[in-house]
Amino acid sequence: MERTMSMEDKIRRAEEIYYRRRGQSISNNTEYVRENKKEKKDVKLFKKMITQIIVCLAIYSGFYLIVNNNYIFSEDFTNKAREILSQDINFMEIYSAISNKVTEIYNSLQAKPLEQQQEEQQNSENVQNNEENIQNNDENIGGAEEILTEQPTEETSEIEQQVQPEETPQEPTENLSQMEQDANYIKSTVSFIKPINGVISSEYGQRNPTTPTVPKNHTGTDIAASIGTKIVSATDGTVILASSEGDYGNHLKIQINDVIIVYAHCNKLYVKEGEVITQGQEIAEVGNTGNTTGPHLHFEVRYQDRYVNPQLILEL
Repeated sequence: MERTMSMEDKIRRAEEIYYRRRGQSISNNTEYVRENKKEKKDVKLFKKMITQIIVCLAIYSGFYLIVNNNYIFSEDFTNKAREILSQDINFMEIYSAISNKVTEIYNSLQAKPLEQQQEEQQNSENVQNNEENIQNNDENIGGAEEILTEQPTEETSEIEQQVQPEETPQEPTENLSQMEQDANYIKSTVSFIKPINGVISSEYGQRNPTTPTVPKNHTGTDIAASIGTKIVSATDGTVILASSEGDYGNHLKIQINDVIIVYAHCNKLYVKEGEVITQGQEIAEVGNTGNTTGPHLHFEVRYQDRYVNPQLILEL
């Protein structure tokens, strides 16, 4: 009596017949397939290992070059690099922490409804409007004083005339530029006289010179005079520089408090660095040295490293 064969037995039987005809057993083929898969797996692992080794070598080579390059990087930088090389950094933990933080921020932004964002924007605009209204109200304060001055009584007017001292009118500093404020401070603290008598050939500020070497932004006032004209010190002070270098040619810098006065393009200098100068003392001669187009005195005033127009301080 024949034994009934299951479907698996039939498939196994057919495979045996197929491989018997090809001259190899099914077990040998199975081993061949397994060996082939194993070789492919080993090749993949080998490639992955080689890639990791190359990446590690590149990273450590970079750090090694940084640590040993003493001509470009400072000692502090190399010490930090050595500390990094001496520590084991887990890049996976850093990546996961950053990724989680970014995901958390993104989810919080997505979860925030649009209406809430519009409401917050409206609230911020209301706050700004309230602040502007408060500033406008502060600027308009003063109505009480105006009301009191509209209808003064005889008694209050007599008392005010006796008690209130005479006040000199002062210019409001709010509308003045920084240069004008500096000029007013200099005039109130330092006494000035004219360094020479002459004709102003170039004023302070922007100008359109015909000579390319002459700068467009003029930092002082040029007073034209003949070569050899005596220059007197416009103020008291101390000579902090007596030099013949640069576009100023022969020039002096005299300092008094925070104010520095420059006398440039001189022919001769009569004083030296470190000398204490009195107002009206002869300090130099008019010349044509440095970057000039003719004999003149370049008279320059500086306050706290800011240029000030000399004609705002005195009449030249």
